[in-house]
Amino acid sequence: MKFSMSNIAWAPEERLGAYAILAEAGFTGLEIAPGLFFHAADDPFVPDTASARAARVEAADAGLGLVSMQSLLFGVTGAALFEGADARAAFETGMRRTIALADRFGIPNLVFGSPLQRRVPEGLAMADAWEEAAEVFRKLGDAAAAADTCIAIEANPAAYGTNFCTTLDEALGFVDRVAHPAIVPHLDLGAMHMNGDFASVPDRLPALAPRLAHVHVSEPDLAPAPADPAALAPVLGGLRAAGYARAVSIEMKRAPEGLAAVRRAVAALAAARDAMDAAHA
Repeated sequence: MKFSMSNIAWAPEERLGAYAILAEAGFTGLEIAPGLFFHAADDPFVPDTASARAARVEAADAGLGLVSMQSLLFGVTGAALFEGADARAAFETGMRRTIALADRFGIPNLVFGSPLQRRVPEGLAMADAWEEAAEVFRKLGDAAAAADTCIAIEANPAAYGTNFCTTLDEALGFVDRVAHPAIVPHLDLGAMHMNGDFASVPDRLPALAPRLAHVHVSEPDLAPAPADPAALAPVLGGLRAAGYARAVSIEMKRAPEGLAAVRRAVAALAAARDAMDAAHA
């Protein structure tokens, strides 16, 4: 497994301090929201060469490789999966823009959250919504495969304002409906907490882990994570036992304490990692 953190946890001006914290803990991955990572570019989804090189060199100097991208529709206006042809065209254009960025920088995973852009409106049957979305994601899957990346479908609980794939089981069902190798499941532990399903995670991992492209260590409402390293250790152990070798990434919003909160979160994940290692020594 690669241990990672999303850059939504710090402001751009704090990035070098955050990278140093990750490197000190032995983390090797960085998950990015493009608007924060390529903050110096006029368009962070089409960054100029100088801005892009500077951003990548800073991360690489700390031993951090880009493992995933989130905030895929940042800055796209009028995009919605189920609000008519124009909104869907804007949605597809925005997603293809993200796929092109992943292709350019070799980012192997794209986390599809975007709860508001995937809300099913009243009057559209959920079965019809699923089929419409599956058709869109089969096309996006072709583009992702050509770019050597994948789109990971994240369960967004209803509390985040959506009604489409609000649970892990629904997300897994949608991935099965799409049936495309570049459309894969994503495990978000914060969603599992919010849906009351966290305790089931270790038992599900033998079947689930081989399908996963990415894992978020998160808490409800993107609070500092992980809140309980001891509870996380069995999840990490289950991932390892199932042969999961991709990124496990802290996802939390920036806390008022800034880098002090980043340091605590990294230490908590490192403690869970160490507990896992001790349990399997």
